[in-house]
Amino acid sequence: MRKKTLTVAAALAAAAALTLTACGGDSGDDPSKSPVADVSAQGKTKAATVLDAPFKKPNLVLKDTEGKSYDLREETKGKPTLIYFGYTNCPDVCPLTMSNIAIAKKALPKADQDKLRVVFVTTDPERDTSAELAKWLPSAGDASFTGLTGDFDTIKAGARQLGIGIEAPKKEKDGSITSMHGAQVIAFSPKTDAGYVLYGEDTTSDDYAKDLPKLIKGENP
Repeated sequence: MRKKTLTVAAALAAAAALTLTACGGDSGDDPSKSPVADVSAQGKTKAATVLDAPFKKPNLVLKDTEGKSYDLREETKGKPTLIYFGYTNCPDVCPLTMSNIAIAKKALPKADQDKLRVVFVTTDPERDTSAELAKWLPSAGDASFTGLTGDFDTIKAGARQLGIGIEAPKKEKDGSITSMHGAQVIAFSPKTDAGYVLYGEDTTSDDYAKDLPKLIKGENP
């Protein structure tokens, strides 16, 4: 797709997109209080926002679906990587995002599928144990996706490094539990290991299918 230059208004709109999302409900948050990326001078395709100031990959060490220690930087070094923060009990945004990425991945040549890393970091670690993530990911997305869980404060700090805000899950009056989290997918380049492309929750499987071949090469979509 042809790269476009964001106007100031468009940049502000992109920043506003980085607010917290309540899966299955209205977040009710003040966007001005949510952490955002530096989007003052970015390129943007139909679905992708290419960041002029890429994110450094978080120094995040958690537990994978087998309960083993997983060092995000080491495990994904030199690999095209998509990272998303969400939770398995999310009724809408999280499973849809994982499904869209999985559909797009299956459209890739086998060699490219093997290169791509998709990492799902839970925002609800108390319920999302390694075992729960291992059961959920194959049905919501793809068995090859990596699920990570661990200490909530560690997860929150890692998300913050990517401009993604999350809040501790809270119990609602009806007994349901809501996890507030930013609903962005960050793509990391295999060339620099920097997070240089951002996708919002409205990104479709077709959008990912069009962009993944370039992301796998570390190119701008």
